[in-house]
Amino acid sequence: MIHEVFMPALSSTMTEGKITAWLKSPGDKVKKGETVLVVESDKADMDVESFYDGYLGQILVPAGSNAPVGAVLAYIADTEAELQNLPSSAPPQTAPAVTAVNVAKATPMAAPANDRNGERGRVIASPRAKKLAKEQGVDLATIAGTGPHGRITAADVLQKVQPQTAAVIKAPAPTVAATPAPEPEIKPLTTLQQAVVRNMNASLAVPVFYVGYTITTTALDRLYKQVKSKGVTMTVLLAKAVALTLQKHPIINAYYTDRGIAYRGEINIAVAVAMDDGGLITPVLQDADKTDIYSLARQWQSLVERARQKQLQPQEYTTGTFTISNLGMYGVDRFTAILPPGTGAILAVGASQPRVVATAEGAILVKTQMEVNLTCDHRTIYGAQAAQFLRDLADLLENQVEQLTL
Repeated sequence: MIHEVFMPALSSTMTEGKITAWLKSPGDKVKKGETVLVVESDKADMDVESFYDGYLGQILVPAGSNAPVGAVLAYIADTEAELQNLPSSAPPQTAPAVTAVNVAKATPMAAPANDRNGERGRVIASPRAKKLAKEQGVDLATIAGTGPHGRITAADVLQKVQPQTAAVIKAPAPTVAATPAPEPEIKPLTTLQQAVVRNMNASLAVPVFYVGYTITTTALDRLYKQVKSKGVTMTVLLAKAVALTLQKHPIINAYYTDRGIAYRGEINIAVAVAMDDGGLITPVLQDADKTDIYSLARQWQSLVERARQKQLQPQEYTTGTFTISNLGMYGVDRFTAILPPGTGAILAVGASQPRVVATAEGAILVKTQMEVNLTCDHRTIYGAQAAQFLRDLADLLENQVEQLTL
């Protein structure tokens, strides 16, 4: 019997994936539950396991290529004899009734071992690294990759090349006549960056408006100094404050659908995190309104560490009901954020800074303040509702900050 290996849907938002590596070659014996390939989704690298015992046939989509969800990537035959009867190309793409692969768990792909003890090693390298290695006569199997998951980069190849050779590579050839300006280097978007582009394009169809508020952070800063030594970050305090305020304003936690406004029963705060290799991801603090700040702090530390290692499970970055983007940590005093799809609002948080403030009595004081800006879907939220939410958030942070520790 012949089984198809499909591109799996690793998350509800995934439309296509990139094959990072095939861990089996055509003709190799495959066991049920054994990892066959690694797929890069929009947020993480995931191992893909076989549902069947058998032999891997021809690989239809090679490593480094993208394929839509549901596309046939390869075939698995029950017996070696059936390998001769496998199709040489994929059938027209249809939604598979039974997938021949399964996602096991989000674990980082280990760097493949080089040939030893008769085992066949598989080297993962960037296209530029492969081209450079071929030009310089360098065996990629002798290079230790420093890229994500042990991937060999062009810099790794240059490091392997003798300094004299590297100097020749980098030195421009002498010319007599003027030469045209070099073409800019174009780096293809990663799967993560492509997902961000799709989400941002989708947001253009949403009618949004922006509401700003200035919050005095004296009490918040004082609380932060008290809990910082226990691992609680300012991000966690803000997430907790927003979650408690959303309890009073469920419309801000809702979102628009064609059938009407959808109200959620949970408050999950997603916080934007920049990735080292470009793009961003939004790990989610589940039930932030019901969880104490110390538990939230431990969850947040784990989420950020695993996000930057691309080890998050889909439910850990796709289930946010409200998003916070905090560029204040970089010293940005004000900005507006783009609304993520499937949500009603996102809060942009600026830096807390000393400012000269005139009181109603005419006195001049110096207060530490931060500016926040709420981006809202106007199909769901109206201006007065957004203003009331920000007013209550400010009141909590300025006058009732002790509630964050309850």
